[in-house]
Amino acid sequence: MYGENVCPNAQQPPDLPALGALMVDSGHGDRVGEFRGVAGARWSLRPVGGGVEWEAEPHRVRPALLIEQLRARTARLNARSRGEVL
Repeated sequence: MYGENVCPNAQQPPDLPALGALMVDSGHGDRVGEFRGVAGARWSLRPVGGGVEWEAEPHRVRPALLIEQLRARTARLNARSRGEVL
C-alpha cells in the first residue's frame, strides 16, 4: 500500500527562506528579524536594519505578515529619526 511506511506525524523541516526575508521568531516573543543563514540546526536572524544576530529554532519561525514587516521597518525608521541608531 502506498505510504504505509510513512509516519503521519513526521514533520518536514521548513524550507529555507531567501536571504534577507523578514521572519517572525515565536521562540523569542514574536521578534521580527531578517533571515541571515543557517548555523548548525538553527537559523540566524538579525534585527531589521542591522544589529546583533540571534539563533532561532526553524520550527518556531514563520514568514512575517505584511503588517509585521511594516511595523518592524517603521520602528527602525522612527528610531533612526530620533538618533537612536544610524
